[in-house]
Amino acid sequence: MPLPTRPPACAGRRLVLAGAIALTATLALAAPAAAHAEVEADKPQALAENVTLSFVSEAESASAGFTNLRVVLPEGIAPADIALDEGPKGWKLTAAADGYTLAGPALKTGVDAEYRIRVRQLPDVKELVFKTVETYSDGEVSRWIELPTGGKEPEQPAPVLKLKAAAPGAKPVAASPTATPSPTPSTAAPTSSTTAGVPDATPTGDAAAGDEDDGMSTSALVAVIVAALLVVGGGGAWWLVKRGSSGSSGPTDSSDPSDSADSSRASGSSGSSGSSSES
Repeated sequence: MPLPTRPPACAGRRLVLAGAIALTATLALAAPAAAHAEVEADKPQALAENVTLSFVSEAESASAGFTNLRVVLPEGIAPADIALDEGPKGWKLTAAADGYTLAGPALKTGVDAEYRIRVRQLPDVKELVFKTVETYSDGEVSRWIELPTGGKEPEQPAPVLKLKAAAPGAKPVAASPTATPSPTPSTAAPTSSTTAGVPDATPTGDAAAGDEDDGMSTSALVAVIVAALLVVGGGGAWWLVKRGSSGSSGPTDSSDPSDSADSSRASGSSGSSGSSSES
């Protein structure tokens, strides 16, 4: 009894299905893995305090490892409000004007960069965006900074943290004492910033020296002028005294001859009168 043969249509369907499976597997192997940068929180709630944020940057390079992560903090979180809790061995966090940089020895190829930071308090918002730029040891850069537009998912989306509404009675804490971001805040910074806007009434060393030099120069000038006046005045006085002495001696000498002449004329007259009488 002859065996029933399978319809050609059924065999064709099997071939098409097998081909589709093979093509799907090939495309899956050929396509690069979709890496992402992600963020999670132990207390994802607005106005929550002392929150630990966990970040993961998935490795996508087949020839290099991570060496640097640059993160822009969202509005409401200041660089002075964060601290590194845990990170790759040898990596250090450095605060920047708008965020921070986490960098260190290159990680092994294919190893994700995972780290955690502590945040003083989360702001009162619905979501937080942490734009991240990843740098590999070969210089390759991945920028996870895009936001959804028009309902479409971007190719390289920025890490986004969704927050629950703030707890009843939760309030923002006071601002951090240090406004200038730095890896290790200095205790001297507030003093310098406080006194920077207040003019110093005490002159600096150069200013004091300049004032002293000016005072000495003025005193010396006054002394010279006084000395000159004394010399001129003394010379003038001497000249006046000398002239007065000469004037007083001149008339005395001139009066003596006149007196002698008068005496001579008187004697002559007396002589003449005596002669006449004798005659």
